[in-house]
Order: sequence, then structure tokens, then C-alpha cells
Amino acid sequence: MLRYALIFLVIALIAAFLGFGGIAGASAGIAKILFVAFLVLFVISAVMHVLRKAT
Repeated sequence: MLRYALIFLVIALIAAFLGFGGIAGASAGIAKILFVAFLVLFVISAVMHVLRKAT
């Protein structure tokens, strides 16, 4: 999932450099959503790992 966030970030940067504002904004928005989803799943996974080790 982090890979897709980085891919959309690169697409957004290239589109912004070339002057395609709409595509750049949409790609940046998708990258943000994917990155937040990655962070949430990572935190849940880390907490579950700690809880599983504690028992």
C-alpha cells in the first residue's frame, strides 16, 4: 500500500511540473488517503503484535 502511495505521489509531482493541476491535485489526494490508510493499518498491526507477545 505504501508503494501505491509513493507511485501516486510521483505522478502528482510530474503532473504538477508539467502544469496539469487537476491531475496533480487528484493524485496528491489519492496519495494522502493511501498513506493514512497505511499508517492506520501499520499502527493496528504493531499494537496487535505487542499484545500477542504479552500473552
